Amino acid sequence: MVEDVLTAVIAAGCAGLVYIAGAARVVKQYERGVVLRLGRYTGSVRSPGFTTIVPFVDRLHKVNMQIVTLPIPAQEGITRDNVTVRVDAVVYFKVVDAANAVIQVEDYRFAVSQMAQTSLRSIIGKSDLDDLLSNREKLNQGLELMIDSPAIGWGVQIDRVEIKDVSLPDTMKRSMARQAEADRERRARIINADAELQASKKLAEAAQQMADTPAALQLRLLQTVTAVATEKNSTLVLPFPVELLRFLEKAQQPGPAAPTPAAPAPAPTPEPPKPLANGSQPFTPAHPVAEAASVTPVRAAADAAALDAEPEGEPGPASRAPEPEAQAEPAEPAPPGAGPAGPAGPEQQRSER
Repeated sequence: MVEDVLTAVIAAGCAGLVYIAGAARVVKQYERGVVLRLGRYTGSVRSPGFTTIVPFVDRLHKVNMQIVTLPIPAQEGITRDNVTVRVDAVVYFKVVDAANAVIQVEDYRFAVSQMAQTSLRSIIGKSDLDDLLSNREKLNQGLELMIDSPAIGWGVQIDRVEIKDVSLPDTMKRSMARQAEADRERRARIINADAELQASKKLAEAAQQMADTPAALQLRLLQTVTAVATEKNSTLVLPFPVELLRFLEKAQQPGPAAPTPAAPAPAPTPEPPKPLANGSQPFTPAHPVAEAASVTPVRAAADAAALDAEPEGEPGPASRAPEPEAQAEPAEPAPPGAGPAGPAGPEQQRSER
């Protein structure tokens, strides 16, 4: 009898141990337990720690409440400005309602992943290439809103969405590189032009200052000579002295007004010729004979030779008036007792013969 009771006690203890082993559960700190009794939600979520359920009746589902990092595979799409790109991103989310995460969706991880991929494709089609490259923060916020809207009913909260990389075709990369080079060149030219404008204004002010003070130009010249002379491998040659610069400066200054030219003196009236010793009148040419100062010795000798070669009765060169020259050499003085300068006429020659 005692043996039967002892056997029954041992069997009951073993059954109790089996029941406790089947009913005991441990929920970790970062988890929450959702109990389904005979497939129905009991309305309570088990907190972290030791808990028990009814074996073979209750089923405990543990849900991770940590933030999950879910990478989104690279999605290829066409932007609004018809550029083909490949964009990949990453989603950070967490479960805020364990019951909905178990009941409302079959697999919340897979659901969030698919929603993120479709939202990323939609964002690519609505955006320009420049927005994908430079305005990512705004795109991240829009993508987060698109994913978070359906995820709220699943008990999932989207914490953050980030676009990781934007892959461009090689042709587009080369085009963008050329565009960047052209923009850099444009900015460099604008900067150079602005520098030239400022330099021209300063040079104009310096020129005005030097015009007011001429000595400043000489000082600047000496400073330039000193600066060039510091280089040992330079040879400085000044083709004109400093005094020449001073002379040029004085020549540029306005001088006194030129005097008014005086009226020309009246030409002297020629005196009538005096009679010769034998009582004959000297020959008077039709044209006035040039003064002795205006007839060169070579011209006089040539006229005398031509007169001797002419026959009597024909007028010689002496009868023609010699043309005055602009610049004549002084003639030799005539011998004393001679008549007017110039060769004698034919009548005078006959009388002397």
